[in-house]
Amino acid sequence: MDTQISNEAITNGTLQKIMQATSERLNPEAAYFGPSRGGRACTFVFDMQDSSLLPTIVEPLFRELGAEIEIQPVMNSEDLKKGLTALQKG
Repeated sequence: MDTQISNEAITNGTLQKIMQATSERLNPEAAYFGPSRGGRACTFVFDMQDSSLLPTIVEPLFRELGAEIEIQPVMNSEDLKKGLTALQKG
């Protein structure tokens, strides 16, 4: 999160509201908050069923916090097994 913008969000009380709204939108398995690259950061672990949801996830954070966002796709063990099985059949 942009430090200056997030400082203002803390001061005016909107940071907590933004994080709550984001959590409600994502319904994450886990959420972590801490420092990163000299600023504030958060990490949400969530299941994005459809990539068309991306704008609804990232745009509020861009607009409200000047956030830099990285989406990292991962698989659970069931997804990995399914993918490897399909690879072997191909």
